[in-house]
Amino acid sequence: MGILGLAAALAVAIATIGPGLGQGMAAGKAMDAIARQPEAAGDIRTSLILSLAFMEALTIYGLLIAFMILGKF
Repeated sequence: MGILGLAAALAVAIATIGPGLGQGMAAGKAMDAIARQPEAAGDIRTSLILSLAFMEALTIYGLLIAFMILGKF
């Protein structure tokens, strides 16, 4: 059971690193784009929120895998 716990912890940890870095980079680039073109802020914000939702889904998939590992599903 100990190795399964380690596997679940690694699944969650690895699944959060990528989207976390991606969300930070995407938000930073969106703020740069809004600063350069304030009139396009609405379109940039919409695209940012959509892309952040997709990145967050990747993290949730990692959590799902961890639950499956712990439940031996």
